Amino acid sequence: MNQKKSITKLIMHGGILAMAGILVRVIGLVYRIPMLNIIGDEAYGIYSTAFNVYNIMLVLSSYGLPMAVSKLVSDRMAKKHYKDTRKIFNVALLVATTTGGIAALITFFGADFIEKHFYAGYEGIAIPLRILAPTIFIVSMLGVFRGFFQGQGTTIPTALSQVIEQIVNAIISILAAYLLVQSYKNSKNVAGYGAAGGTLGTAFGALAALAILLLIYFAYRPIFLKKVRRDRHSINESYTDILKIIAATMIPIIIGQTFYQISAALDDIMFGKIMLGAGMTKSDIKRAVGNYNSSYVILTGVVMGVASAMSASMLPSIVASKARKEYDAINEKIKVTIQTNMFIALPSFVGLVVIGKPIIQLLFPALNSDQGGVMLRIGGIAVVFYTISTVTSSALQGIDKMNVPVFHSSISLVIHILLVYILLKFTNLGIYGIVIGSTTFPVVIMILNLISLNRYVGYTQEFKKTFGIPLLCSLIMGIAVVLVYDLFYAMLHSNFVALFFAMATAAVVYFGLMYVCKKKKYI
Repeated sequence: MNQKKSITKLIMHGGILAMAGILVRVIGLVYRIPMLNIIGDEAYGIYSTAFNVYNIMLVLSSYGLPMAVSKLVSDRMAKKHYKDTRKIFNVALLVATTTGGIAALITFFGADFIEKHFYAGYEGIAIPLRILAPTIFIVSMLGVFRGFFQGQGTTIPTALSQVIEQIVNAIISILAAYLLVQSYKNSKNVAGYGAAGGTLGTAFGALAALAILLLIYFAYRPIFLKKVRRDRHSINESYTDILKIIAATMIPIIIGQTFYQISAALDDIMFGKIMLGAGMTKSDIKRAVGNYNSSYVILTGVVMGVASAMSASMLPSIVASKARKEYDAINEKIKVTIQTNMFIALPSFVGLVVIGKPIIQLLFPALNSDQGGVMLRIGGIAVVFYTISTVTSSALQGIDKMNVPVFHSSISLVIHILLVYILLKFTNLGIYGIVIGSTTFPVVIMILNLISLNRYVGYTQEFKKTFGIPLLCSLIMGIAVVLVYDLFYAMLHSNFVALFFAMATAAVVYFGLMYVCKKKKYI
């Protein structure tokens, strides 16, 4: 019964975080449409490339902190070690202040060096990098508070802060992008200033989220301190030991995520340098990268955000089960999390493949929808691979196999770099070579993670209910979507109307088929 309640709680809190993640991604998708039209595709290429650099600095400085704090807090709270929990929180804040501050200073003062020596094909990237620099410090602090609350089994503060962060981000990004483009329209770096306007929203959004979490924390603090005063179970861990534990927990997470972020940054660098050598202009390079980061990365990212949210929710739950040595519960939680994600990822993959081009035409009319549509047909399957690799990596971290996903990511990175280099250098695939590389990157991690989970906790992936039936329903949905879209477009010649009826058909057919399968007890 306790295990069933634990699974229900996992799904509920994972669902809250997942819904917030979807809402955040949708807001991000919506505001980027006017922002892209304001700054143009060249500026968006700079904007997205600057974010890849920002993500690397963020990962190196503090990415592992939310997961590390969540994991350690969950373990101590399960044992009623409230004094030790408080120490973990205080040490984590100190770490965030130090590492986030150093990374922010390096990014701000090193922006020109980064542009000159690494991003010759992206003139103007130093401008948005300077705007993003203080954001690194803010997000570092933000991660500690989110990890603290998630470690106590609640995802509501994180979800609320994420939604507020994105709303503020959207408003400021559009406004700042417009004002800076107008102010610097005669400058040779107008694209860089346009990109900087978009990044300014990120800074203000993170600041708003931190303010919300501080309010929640100070409201909760008296309750938490009461638990600390009554604590008779803590082993009184020293601050030095806690610092070592935090470092040992977050460093493998940082390294693993760094490999993923480095792959994106290396893709930008290799594409720029190799395509320049092949005779491609700097403007065309920025347009292609901007299209890739809009048509492909943003649309697939909406689905991938669900996996990240569910994994973040699953981690403290698995840590608690590991502390109680409930290995059957661990396996069940992994299975349920993957099944829940596949319920969304598989129809999303089919949908992106069959109507990706019309979606791009509707959302990003300034972009090359033919090119974007091909990207989604080639790489739409990545949402499935990424989802499984994310969940399984989080599961391995939850059972204290922190270094295992790191090792798997390093293997995948080497394969990824070699594959992308070969595709860019020796074929005419161009930007499609990047898509293929980004699609194959999570495949290696996924396979190796599943092998390791089987080895350490006896986890065996179930296929029929998790993949077979949802995929079959998705394929039938895909056929219906194509027929409906083509029918309404032929009659009315309206992409918007045809998409509306196609998406309505997708929802009815997929959920209807899944309901029938559930009633027949196929799932």
